Amino acid sequence: MRIRITALALAAAGALLTAAPAEAAHQSGLHIGLVQFDSPGKDTRSNASLNAEWVNIHNNTKSAVQLKGYKLKDNTGYTYTFGSYRIGAGKTVKVRTGKGKNVPGTVYWNRGSYVWNNTGDKARLLTPTGSPRDSCSWGKTGNGQQNCH
Repeated sequence: MRIRITALALAAAGALLTAAPAEAAHQSGLHIGLVQFDSPGKDTRSNASLNAEWVNIHNNTKSAVQLKGYKLKDNTGYTYTFGSYRIGAGKTVKVRTGKGKNVPGTVYWNRGSYVWNNTGDKARLLTPTGSPRDSCSWGKTGNGQQNCH
């Protein structure tokens, strides 16, 4: 009986150790936050509708990060590559699908069509060398948003 309880306790501890690093890595550092994959209202392909589709990238570190060369990709292969953009410690940058002028806190993909599939997709954040930094998947949900924290 004692051996069985010890084995169960060890198995449970191993499961916790396996799950904790992935969760901690996703929460810390540079990561995908909230995704608005289905712009509210009817999909009209107007610039306003395209810009209502976006992905937040959050810097949860104690120092600024230069995003030049980082990439944001979907399952189809559509890719946004950051130009020179410095995201401050604890700050978020919103990547909007449509056209606009980049300002602090918001950059524009400058596309004329939607990127994120409403029925399911995966946003991937890649480093300038192409290494995966973070990802977030979703299926169809009621409000068209996915919280990736």
